[in-house]
Amino acid sequence: MLPLCLLTFAAVVQAHNQLLPGSCSFESSTCEYTSDSDFASWTLHKDGHFVAVDSVDEQDAERGAGEKPGLTGVLLSPALEQSEWSCLRLVYQITGSGSLEVLQRSEGRSFDRPLWSSRAPSDSWVISSMDLQNNTEPYRVVIEGKPGGSPGSSVAIFEIHISPGFCLECDFEESHLCGYSNQWNANVNWYVGGGEVQLLHNGLLDDHTFQNRTGHLMYVDSIYAKTFKEVAKLVSPMTTVPMSGCLSFQYQRSVERGNLFSVYTRDRLGQYQELWRPELEQQSEWSGTLGEWIPVQVDLKAPYSVQVVFEVTFNSPRGGRVAVDDISFSSEFCSSDTEPTFDPSVASCDFESGFCSYTQDQVTGSSWRRVSVKPNIFRNGDHTTGAGSFLLANSRLSPRSGYVSRLEGPTLPGNMKYCLSFYFSLRGFNQTDQALAVYLQSGSSQEKIWSQGEKSRGIWIAADSTFHTSQPSKVVFISTCRSFWDCGSVALDDISVKLGDCELPATAAADSLSSPLPGHCGFEAGLCGYTQDKQSDAADWELRRGPTPTSYTGPRGDHTAGLGYYLYLEASTMLSGQSVRLLSRPLRGSRGSQCLSFYYHMYGSGTGRLGVHLDNGGDDVLLWQQSGEQSIAWLRARVEYQSDSLHQLVFEATRGSSVRGDIAIDDITLEGGPCPEIEIQATVGTSNEIE
Repeated sequence: MLPLCLLTFAAVVQAHNQLLPGSCSFESSTCEYTSDSDFASWTLHKDGHFVAVDSVDEQDAERGAGEKPGLTGVLLSPALEQSEWSCLRLVYQITGSGSLEVLQRSEGRSFDRPLWSSRAPSDSWVISSMDLQNNTEPYRVVIEGKPGGSPGSSVAIFEIHISPGFCLECDFEESHLCGYSNQWNANVNWYVGGGEVQLLHNGLLDDHTFQNRTGHLMYVDSIYAKTFKEVAKLVSPMTTVPMSGCLSFQYQRSVERGNLFSVYTRDRLGQYQELWRPELEQQSEWSGTLGEWIPVQVDLKAPYSVQVVFEVTFNSPRGGRVAVDDISFSSEFCSSDTEPTFDPSVASCDFESGFCSYTQDQVTGSSWRRVSVKPNIFRNGDHTTGAGSFLLANSRLSPRSGYVSRLEGPTLPGNMKYCLSFYFSLRGFNQTDQALAVYLQSGSSQEKIWSQGEKSRGIWIAADSTFHTSQPSKVVFISTCRSFWDCGSVALDDISVKLGDCELPATAAADSLSSPLPGHCGFEAGLCGYTQDKQSDAADWELRRGPTPTSYTGPRGDHTAGLGYYLYLEASTMLSGQSVRLLSRPLRGSRGSQCLSFYYHMYGSGTGRLGVHLDNGGDDVLLWQQSGEQSIAWLRARVEYQSDSLHQLVFEATRGSSVRGDIAIDDITLEGGPCPEIEIQATVGTSNEIE
């Protein structure tokens, strides 16, 4: 019997008894899957039972065209209506180089929601799983294949399985094993058992699913263990959406000279957290041979992507065996006494409506003041909108010295990992290394988890810290003032607390492709699909980090992180009245409203004009416009619009009267539905300006 990692598919993966609409084996047809006519076609290979998009088509090959960069094939499923949670399993292969991405398309949204993606080439078929949350509205599965530019590269799909339930669930009765995989070890590995196959020592009993020897299970044996602490790992597919509930499975275990059996979760960073291990009273009941199946139920809380890892460690060749079968999952917790997954947003605050759940310790001396700055050309405003509220410490002159400003957050539950992120800005003439520090307070003890290192002034700088709480704790922001000459004023805004490590991808669906969410762009990794208008403008938007070359104009840093990238018009290289235009990718129309949000920076005595247009295939409609010098701060604009046909959004900046007229944009977001707080409303045919 070969290890799981060496198992290959037979000619065709056998169909599941409960396959849902949208499943296809591509044996003789595409099952109503169609190629998007605006992109390259997927070709059905009847002899090989798959569809593929190749880097070079036959005509190009005959002409010796060589590389054909930028080729993309888009495969669309029929409309699907699935009100219950389901699992999509994709059997695919990337040959040579290329990428494959699976998205979900819903009516009324201009962008598709990413589910999964990969750039990893392989020599054989690979299976990947992704959870489809229950959906009350029809949707389509969108599969984008992008083969590499060199001849011979291709992206192929062998089979699409959509089955009811969760991707974590498996009875191991099918050859694809639900996407579970063995992490290869030279000596001990998980094997497929059952199916009337004679196993090692004939020691395994009936499988749990069918209670006979025709069913299948997973097992690991110590007979080939050669070194101390040989480890075998059975790894589930990666979850692709936040989920919590009850994980159940059946196991058998024999113990001769000892083995350790544990279940862990493993996140995308490879960090483990123990989920379950047998109780001591259970261990005393084990004998030297496998016995009855033992049921296990354990609560699983996965607010970010994780894999479930079944791990067995052997200390000798006589360490016995472990078998696992019938893994299932329920969205209800195993016990009604289980606390729901903690919502860390209670510790988040943008200070627009007060201090939220944060409190101050007045005993320590100075307090944090909540202030706001109207847009002006001298003082920077808040980070949230540029004209809202933020906190300011050590901002008043005082004859006293040696005091601190202390801001305490709400209590966070223990035994959890958190990501704290916030923005700070150093103000005033004096500066100190102790202008801001963050501590974790547990009872009477206090541990520093972040300290200020960046000393750039006048810009909002993003900071984050990952920390683990062993007991209920509070996050505390402390600004220290030693004396008049060693008392730096510091501002604080947009505190956010999330579960998990700060290095985890922002979305559960993120895989090896690191592109941001569709409709979101902070220009940290390029233009995110936006393009320069090469036909009707005089120059290009320029990507910039730090201040612009001309003094008294332009931002000192970006809005996303303070030290990142933004796009801007460089006024010194253009003539008055000339423009630069940035085009979005084509956006699908929808019957509902769309909300465009972005940040703009218009500072300088010669500032010109910034506008947002809607291009409906030649019909240019002005949605929003601002002219002249506005503020030294980044200001937020929100534009609500509706278009029921294919369209593009256009950001157009026009050079003003002098070189002190740089205009910048950053952090573009486009989402379906009305804007949360309507600052600008626009319908086709009207223009608006922010007061």
